[in-house]
Amino acid sequence: MSVQSAQEIDIMHGLKTVLAQIESAVARRSKDLPQVTPRLVAVSKIKPATLIVQAYEAGQRHFGENYVNELADKAKDPLILENCKEIKWHFIGHLQTNKINKLLGSPGLFMVETVDSEKLADNLNKQWLKYRKDEEKLKIMVQINTSGEEAKNGIEPPETCQLVEHVLKNCPNLEFTGLMTIGQYDYDLSKGPNPDFITLVKCREEVCNKLNLDIKNVELSMGMSSDFEHAIEVGATTVRVGSNIFGARPPNFKP
Repeated sequence: MSVQSAQEIDIMHGLKTVLAQIESAVARRSKDLPQVTPRLVAVSKIKPATLIVQAYEAGQRHFGENYVNELADKAKDPLILENCKEIKWHFIGHLQTNKINKLLGSPGLFMVETVDSEKLADNLNKQWLKYRKDEEKLKIMVQINTSGEEAKNGIEPPETCQLVEHVLKNCPNLEFTGLMTIGQYDYDLSKGPNPDFITLVKCREEVCNKLNLDIKNVELSMGMSSDFEHAIEVGATTVRVGSNIFGARPPNFKP
């Protein structure tokens, strides 16, 4: 068996396993939560285009990247352009203003999940005019720092309504789709539900109540390889899973 065929089996097995885990988590989810089918974003950072194509051929469509340069390079990779016509890229890292044009020019860009300031929203709203097709809006999420860690990006939870309202009122080229958090790593679930996830759920409730939004139309992007099932149980509509699909990253890799 070649290395490539072994990788194909691993990718397919990883995807099938994660999708089965998502289905099981949905079954355990409270019926009081919006019954939205969770979206799986396969996080492909530092993984080669060949593995992305394999995941695509196995049925995966949504992929996430943390770095603008990496997303832009992969989005324009001839192998991906040829074989992944319907790929949907999610940007899930910190976005610097000077990288906006490079990101927006990436083929297949589907969503920016990490809007964390009015300035960034305004810049995206302005620059998107250069790249959009017809009257298509750029899908965005507002990122919240639910754990309060200095190393994490995102706005403070009390600022959520103000930023969402700014996007809705002042950014006609953006489509607000939901809220996103990274949360603290390796939370011990024996202590109870992850407080970062609970905070994001509460932020959505507050946004919907204050701004008169339908809760079914406000997504929650939370949960990664180690905790995506729990995230779905408490309300995630998007989970971002990498190593469970593509395999572990090098020990010295810094996320």
